[in-house]
Amino acid sequence: MSGEIEDKPQPLIEHLMELRTRLMWSIGAFFIAFIVCFFFAKHIFNYLVYPYKLAVSWANLDVEKAQLIYTAPQEFFFTQVKVAMFGGLVIAFPIIAAQIYKFVAPGLYKNERAAFLPFLIASPLLFLLGAALVYFFFTPMVMWFFLSMQQAPGQDEVAISLLPKVSEYLSLIMTLVFSFGLVFQLPVVTTLLARVGLLTSEWLAEKRKFAIVLAFVVAAVLTPPDPLSQIGLAIPAILLYEISIYAARLVERQRSQQALDEASGSSDVAKTDSV
Repeated sequence: MSGEIEDKPQPLIEHLMELRTRLMWSIGAFFIAFIVCFFFAKHIFNYLVYPYKLAVSWANLDVEKAQLIYTAPQEFFFTQVKVAMFGGLVIAFPIIAAQIYKFVAPGLYKNERAAFLPFLIASPLLFLLGAALVYFFFTPMVMWFFLSMQQAPGQDEVAISLLPKVSEYLSLIMTLVFSFGLVFQLPVVTTLLARVGLLTSEWLAEKRKFAIVLAFVVAAVLTPPDPLSQIGLAIPAILLYEISIYAARLVERQRSQQALDEASGSSDVAKTDSV
């Protein structure tokens, strides 16, 4: 039968040994990626500073004078460690995801494996799409907003300039990248839940108003405490929720068509047997 599980049931000790193997591969991949990224940490950080330079150019300021500072001797070192961890996690994610799939796959039916693989590919792609939105548009927009608050020296005013700390800038961009990356997983999660029958497009449509409120609440928790960041995350979340409703409807249509095909096939077999 096509729906049978290929692998035989395994004792608990074998499952634990398999889990240990997958964890070792995942940790090893992350450790190697961390070492490589730490060696190139300054170069990676310079790439992460690009959105700030873009914001400086949007504010019509001299890009050559744009600078970041650190106020503690060890601050930039630990910033490089965080950069290496961030880069290591991104690079090792495909291997970690593959190990998770290899651990889970023996317990899935063939049709479940075929249904699960597209989501395994879509998930990192959507995460990268959210990260790209943060990198090329949202972070420059936020930094431009903060740069616009600077004050030039005048007769009765002192100069007030933005000098971001390397650690705080890294925390900002990492928070935004992970926040947008997680929010962009919404279509994947809802489609999976709709495929297994836990959610329906009708239910999602009925809860739309609650989802809008929840989007702003989650944006307020995940983003820095400024309205621009919160609105910038809440609006894509609402749009992704609408995409999730459409994706759930597609899944329901596929399930209905599959049910009709199976019913048609059963009736054909019954007719053949009767003849």
